[in-house]
Amino acid sequence: MSVVVRLLRAASGSSSAGGVPPGGARAFRPSGGRRALPGPLLWLVLKPAQKLLAVLVGRSLRRRWRALPPARRRSWRRRGLLGAAVLGGLAAAVHAARLRDDPLAGRRRLLLFPNERFRALAQMEYRMWKEEFGAKMLPEHDPRHATVREAVGRLARANRDVPGLSDFDWVVHVVEEPSVNAFVLPNGQVFVFTGLLDAVSDVHQLGFLLGHELAHAVLGHAEEKAGLARLVDLIALVSLAALWALCPQDGPALLAQWIQSKLREYTFERPYSRMLEAEADRVGLRLAAKACVDVRASSVFWRQMELAAAARGKARLPRWLSTHPAHADRAERLDALIPEAIRLRESCACPPLSGPDPRLVFRLSVRQLPDARPAEGAGAGGPARGRRI
Repeated sequence: MSVVVRLLRAASGSSSAGGVPPGGARAFRPSGGRRALPGPLLWLVLKPAQKLLAVLVGRSLRRRWRALPPARRRSWRRRGLLGAAVLGGLAAAVHAARLRDDPLAGRRRLLLFPNERFRALAQMEYRMWKEEFGAKMLPEHDPRHATVREAVGRLARANRDVPGLSDFDWVVHVVEEPSVNAFVLPNGQVFVFTGLLDAVSDVHQLGFLLGHELAHAVLGHAEEKAGLARLVDLIALVSLAALWALCPQDGPALLAQWIQSKLREYTFERPYSRMLEAEADRVGLRLAAKACVDVRASSVFWRQMELAAAARGKARLPRWLSTHPAHADRAERLDALIPEAIRLRESCACPPLSGPDPRLVFRLSVRQLPDARPAEGAGAGGPARGRRI
């Protein structure tokens, strides 16, 4: 796998609802003539060199510090504290200047990358995935492709009033893969695996999941996450240089660097990823409600996934270790949001919900299972493999 392909995947890790499928792209051949790398990609290309430079700067400062007389050390200490305060102030100023109110998300979001540059990077990634999947992509006349295309079209038409949604030219690809997965790219290209189509019980579960995917794109989660990661990287580089300057030996410095990276991952990156997933569930449920989807089916899907994982004896990760909310947590949050979503659905002149509540049907079905454990399957179509959606 080429270095550029790895960097593209690192840059777009949040562009999908649940990450991207395993496996490597076989080649990377951008079309057109030679062009400058987009800013985000250039930043990623230089990222390893930046870390090395921070380590070298830190070691150099350590040597110079040891050679200084006590009087000069006091002066350098004051300069260091002043420099740290200035850098912290600049970071806070950039953060405040680039915050944007987002009424759809109900919060302020940090957007650092220029939109056109990020779109160019997303288009490069789209070409990469089309080449990666190649012959696995189903033709448009395939009934499964038609089902997904119609569901996406229904969501798009029903939510034309949502800010930003009409700006997307939604493109649907269905990939012959057994994983229960789907993801959307920042430019509106939706990839759905056939394993997901096998796992859902009906078009209502599929409608909610596609609403989740569209929400990721409309909310600009990939762009937001990449921009925030860039700011955090800058702060981490300064702290990395400081660690190597303050630690008396290289061994403790390496240990401190490892601890720093793990603290960043488990106290910021993973909780932030779980927050974005929960936000896409909430907004996606509203998109599905306006498209007249039976929103009660949304929580049932995640309970099906939870039981399928238990049937396979799959160990449940502690919440703080996961990049995604636990299945049970997602189902509980959705159950709390469903009454409001039903009211929104009714306000859109949708047909009344008919038949028994699918949540009740699911609970009654589970009680009939031996030892409350399901057969090897999550939905109507067979086994549920994978979990990232």
